Amino acid sequence: MYFAALLARTEDGWEASDTELDDVETLSDLADLAREAAADGADDTVLVFIEQEDAWFGVVRVDGEEDPRVFVSNAAVAARSSYGAMLTEELLGHDQDDEEDVLDTLDLDGTEDGYDDEGAEGAEAGGPVDEPDDGDDPSDGGAAPAGPLGESAILADLGVSERSLLALDGDALVTIADALGAAEVLEAVR
Repeated sequence: MYFAALLARTEDGWEASDTELDDVETLSDLADLAREAAADGADDTVLVFIEQEDAWFGVVRVDGEEDPRVFVSNAAVAARSSYGAMLTEELLGHDQDDEEDVLDTLDLDGTEDGYDDEGAEGAEAGGPVDEPDDGDDPSDGGAAPAGPLGESAILADLGVSERSLLALDGDALVTIADALGAAEVLEAVR
């Protein structure tokens, strides 16, 4: 069972609302939902908390029109659930997209295989050639790692250090909300 809530920072503190994620299919959809919750305007900070029965939790931070920032406590576990998979695929997909962008800009004349034009003759004659590591293959998509994934400093400027966030387990969202001074408003929607 999931719990999802939005925390929007206002001039008067944090305002919480529970949220249904039934219509959310992508991180972009989730960011749009968060922006709609911003009470005082588009520049407000909105946090989306998602938790699945103490198995994993995720925090998505939206600051105005900036790209959303994401942290997932246990990517391997989260990847086996629908909302967790949405977050982990997005996080893992960014690395894949970046690598594909690099491949698109290469001059594919053989120099991308780890040797330059001068070394090509030596490689053909049996000289050393750096082969790509199997783990670096952008086409495999990569499995979600066991453990945290994303931006662990996502809440550092709000009073939850990277170290504190990484150490959380159990009822992490209550601990985070308490550090933000929003425990009461979060509990009200829980």
